[in-house]
Amino acid sequence: MKQDALPPRAEARPVTHETHGISRQDDYGWLRADNWQEVMRDPSVLDADIRSYLEAENAYQKAQMAPTEGLQEQLFSEMRGRIKEDDSSVPSPDGPYAYGLKYETGGQQPIFFRTAREGGEETILLHGDTEADGKAYFKIGGASQSTDHRLLAWAYDDKGSEYYTLKFRDIESGKDLDYSIEDTGGGGVFSADSRFVFYIRLDDNHRPSKLFRHEIGTDPANDVLVHEEQDAGFFMGVGKTQSGETILIDIHDHETSEVWMIPANRPQTPPMLIAPRDTGVEYSVEDNGNTLYILTNLGDAEDFRIVTAPKATPGREFWTDMVPHKPGCLVLSHCVYKTFMTRLEREDGLPRIVIRRLADNIEHSVAFDEEAYSLGLGGGYEFDTTTIRFTYSSMTTPSQTFDYNVETRERDLRKEQEVPSGHEASDYVTRRLMAPAEDGETVPVSLLYHKDTKLDGSAPLLLYGYGSYGISIPASFNTNCLSLVDRGFVYAIAHIRGGKDKGFRWYTEGRREKKKNTFTDFVAAADHLVAEAYTSYDRIVAQGGSAGGMLMGAVANIAPEKFGGIIAEVPFVDVLATMLDDTLPLTPPEWPEWGNPITDKEAYEYIASYSPYDNVEAKDYPAILAVAGLTDPRVTYWESAKWVARLRATKSGDDLLMLKTNMEAGHGGASGRFDRLKEVALNQAFALMVTGKA
Repeated sequence: MKQDALPPRAEARPVTHETHGISRQDDYGWLRADNWQEVMRDPSVLDADIRSYLEAENAYQKAQMAPTEGLQEQLFSEMRGRIKEDDSSVPSPDGPYAYGLKYETGGQQPIFFRTAREGGEETILLHGDTEADGKAYFKIGGASQSTDHRLLAWAYDDKGSEYYTLKFRDIESGKDLDYSIEDTGGGGVFSADSRFVFYIRLDDNHRPSKLFRHEIGTDPANDVLVHEEQDAGFFMGVGKTQSGETILIDIHDHETSEVWMIPANRPQTPPMLIAPRDTGVEYSVEDNGNTLYILTNLGDAEDFRIVTAPKATPGREFWTDMVPHKPGCLVLSHCVYKTFMTRLEREDGLPRIVIRRLADNIEHSVAFDEEAYSLGLGGGYEFDTTTIRFTYSSMTTPSQTFDYNVETRERDLRKEQEVPSGHEASDYVTRRLMAPAEDGETVPVSLLYHKDTKLDGSAPLLLYGYGSYGISIPASFNTNCLSLVDRGFVYAIAHIRGGKDKGFRWYTEGRREKKKNTFTDFVAAADHLVAEAYTSYDRIVAQGGSAGGMLMGAVANIAPEKFGGIIAEVPFVDVLATMLDDTLPLTPPEWPEWGNPITDKEAYEYIASYSPYDNVEAKDYPAILAVAGLTDPRVTYWESAKWVARLRATKSGDDLLMLKTNMEAGHGGASGRFDRLKEVALNQAFALMVTGKA
């Protein structure tokens, strides 16, 4: 750690805000660019004062981490060595072809290809590295083939701002049509005759609010507005059922959904509403012939149930139970094929796949025996099939891709993740612990460590957490964490409230007026790991990103003495100010998750009581590395910048505090697969440094 470099100090420019008769002072609100919408499209227009501060912080971070540059290179080399550089997916059949994705040795971006259905010579549809050439940032937002297999609709973002440009490629010639569509959500859905494409357009505030229908080969200026969402609190998406018969318009926030449908073979038909939005009711739709299969929480079905309804009369009054609600068994997703239905569900913290034959409703399940594992279920492209594809991994077992015959119940291992530098699963141990929370709940914690690591309290430990939006962090195989584990770290995932790891109730117990359970659960996990001698407090490095970054800011405030270091990636730390700013892209749709402090004084006071930026105090904090992206539309760069500025001006002690802002990327960091590894290497070098292992 370089001690002689002085940290930057942001100028305090106090502004007082008053809401519900309550005043709060913000010294660093000036770091929010007034022209943020323009910055998303063109980062060069960022205010000079703001840019100067961010660059000073970047220079300070680089100077402080300079002694670890050799270590970072070593970590990067190790992680890259675990990647099969010329990797390829198992192609998925679709009519006469099979479509897949691969990488070339040294390549950063994916390559989309197809072969004849039974294999053979590959046709390159889209070469990501070629398209990315000369661009500091490049991300493909999706690529989908037309129903007649003549066209490819694909989208890219070259700023990190998630404004995607949609293009159409003639597959035979390999050339794009001579026009594109700007400011889309990142993909397109073809009609059954491949003549039309449906896509979402983002507004100036980055909200997906309008669905357009484009006729291939015509001027996009003439595209037809099919549906518009007027409520800024709801986002819109477009997709298609597995059967391909129905185009779905999905409108949702974090607790309520509404779906409209259009026949794919009659794309100019006005959308038909399935069921109007009803606050707190969620549903998603599949179909088979004249029947809809609907996954919903309607009727106090907290962990969801599956109902059927006639496509001609889809309203709730016609919904009939097919898979009844089973408390504690959360139905995560469903997919309907010609003769069967699949669903992915989680019970007792572990996932399983259930297959139901539609002719007689006989069911069987696919499950595994490890203590903690991850399952992924893909829909594929085809409807009339007896084969599904799923992936399996655990913290010690590399990912495996299986084709599963639902009639014979035979598994065909199609691919096993290769680790070129070598991986011996028996060298590692994975465990699932239950940490007691302060209110009597138990918090699942997944662990990975080397079999030779001494569990006497001396091991450093990286504790990862998220805990928002009902997102569960799977106990899956992660080659990157092996660099820490091989250096004596214990790697731990805290499955805290706010996720759905223990059912939907686990989510509701960690949001809105119960949000603080997320933070106390994370601290409880740390306490239990220390009590069980896996580590000690000064050797715990906590890590989380986005809403998990808010978790990092919160635990830094409430229990700084229990962590030796904190890695906060794109951290949502200025919660109160963001939830009060209804011009920001995600604010209105986020109110169901956090509460609306504009209209609700109690919500204001509760958010104010935990918002990390608003609760920084003059006390010792652990070493902190905060990472932001300049063009991030989800968690804006100024949240991290304000937080670090306030911490630096307020905290006592001399623990390391650094901010790194990626000036050429957004929420996900670097877009290339190897460039992203450099960011992971920086995080790991920080963890090793603050625990004395560098």
